[in-house]
Amino acid sequence: MMRPENNNTDKQQRKADEEKINCSKENGSGEENEQVPLMALNHVSRLCRDVNKSVDFYVNVLGFVQIKRPPALDFDGAWLFNYGIGIHLVQTKEEEKLPDPDHDLNPMDNHISFQCEDMGAMEKKLKERNIKYKKRTVGDDDQGAIDQLFFPDPDGFMVEICNCENIKLEPAGSMDQIRLPSDRHNPPVELK
Repeated sequence: MMRPENNNTDKQQRKADEEKINCSKENGSGEENEQVPLMALNHVSRLCRDVNKSVDFYVNVLGFVQIKRPPALDFDGAWLFNYGIGIHLVQTKEEEKLPDPDHDLNPMDNHISFQCEDMGAMEKKLKERNIKYKKRTVGDDDQGAIDQLFFPDPDGFMVEICNCENIKLEPAGSMDQIRLPSDRHNPPVELK
């Protein structure tokens, strides 16, 4: 036998579900698509063998700044921030969760990419630090050539540096689905 409060809860849930459906929009393909309330990429989390080596890499090679972690996080790690995103480093002893640090660099493999305004300066920095990298150019001047540098972080996770602003983004779907929030992108930063 169903108790009255459960029946009430079920009705409230059905009403909420109906409201969600009614708030959705068409996405251009004839399907309904609810607007997702996301604002921006907040952080990327990376497991690491040695937090200090990884902090050195992300600070001195990629220009991130170490920030304070919440005291409730009682495991080895570090938080870094710059360019509107964070990198959260987490110490692990589970070697099988990490990529082989000596694997070949494959641009088609998983990676995180950073936009760069001076590819020459970035390549020079990699050479000075003896970081092996793969350099390539995709496209040509007529269609917008993209220069790319691929290299591993200390744990073998691939990083890309590119000048992707050389190509124009053309949505393959409905333009009204792209959100570029200019007023709330970054988390609040306390500058002292």
